[in-house]
Amino acid sequence: MLNFKKILVTGGAGFIGSHVVRRFVLNYKQYHIYNLDTLTYAGNLENLKDVEKCSNYTFVKGDINDIEFVNELFMKFNFDGVIHLAAESHVDRSIANPLTFVKTNVIGTMNLLNAANDLWKKDYTNKRFYHISTDEVYGSLGEKGLFTELSPFAPNSPYSASKASSNHFVRAYGETYGLPYVITNCSNNYGPNHFPEKLIPLFINNIMNNKSLPVYGDGNYTRDWLYVEDHAKAIDLVFHKGKNHETYNVGGFNEWRNIELVKVLCKLMDKKLKRPSGSSEALITFVKDRPGHDLRYAIDATKINEELGWKPEVTFEEGLEKTVNWYLENQEWLNNVVCGDYLNYYKKQYQ
Repeated sequence: MLNFKKILVTGGAGFIGSHVVRRFVLNYKQYHIYNLDTLTYAGNLENLKDVEKCSNYTFVKGDINDIEFVNELFMKFNFDGVIHLAAESHVDRSIANPLTFVKTNVIGTMNLLNAANDLWKKDYTNKRFYHISTDEVYGSLGEKGLFTELSPFAPNSPYSASKASSNHFVRAYGETYGLPYVITNCSNNYGPNHFPEKLIPLFINNIMNNKSLPVYGDGNYTRDWLYVEDHAKAIDLVFHKGKNHETYNVGGFNEWRNIELVKVLCKLMDKKLKRPSGSSEALITFVKDRPGHDLRYAIDATKINEELGWKPEVTFEEGLEKTVNWYLENQEWLNNVVCGDYLNYYKKQYQ
């Protein structure tokens, strides 16, 4: 098992990143965790209020697209580990503005790779660059089959193409320079602190406000869902025990067609809000499909299970109820995110 002193987590104020930062800050007191985030719409420091005063935690506001800033940061703090989560990740936004995704997901990753390699190239011992990616790099599955680590890349959206590109560059730095890296490709995450543009938090918010629930196409697109804290545990394991120059797929073995998931969510929300049965389901509206919509994703997580002993611990029913309860109990957080007031927290705490 590798041991570290200073770990840089990029995108640590985001959805998955905040759960990873919290886990590392609380569980590894011997490490110092540096959370680098540019605080775009998806980065929210309120996600980490409970650990912001910990002595082994430092927040750094900055942009991975700023090459001079990134180089200075690595030289200043001498990181021996990087957990790279910072990314533009919403497919719909990538269709509207693909160059933003190329800039952050490809060029930003390159800036980090160059800075890490320049710092470590004299001695790669006990160093690790961990790149977190997505199952979407593999493209779309038919009705049967699972993505494995050997599945060919076939991205169908600007988002997934940008992530596939960044995966290739990470691997290339390992092959060309010897940079010690690991990569994971994960299925859809859900849970607390998720920005309400993605399906589950968006629909929770819309149901609370009696707004329509826009379902793409016929609603039969299928995704594999994983509770975010299970993903954070997988990241912990891979970072410490994964083999250098290996890729691990992380998934929930938990496939749902979008329309079936939405109906389950509607029933749960009716119950929680004490509304008549069927009230939320009546809000479902089928809308025009988005371009290049992948039919199905499904991950084979056998490798990470057999090599590292990881498997999902939270059932979908448990995770969905935890998620709904969190949003119902944290409506101020949700309201601040929706109206943009979450940025005021940074100004108040850090400026």
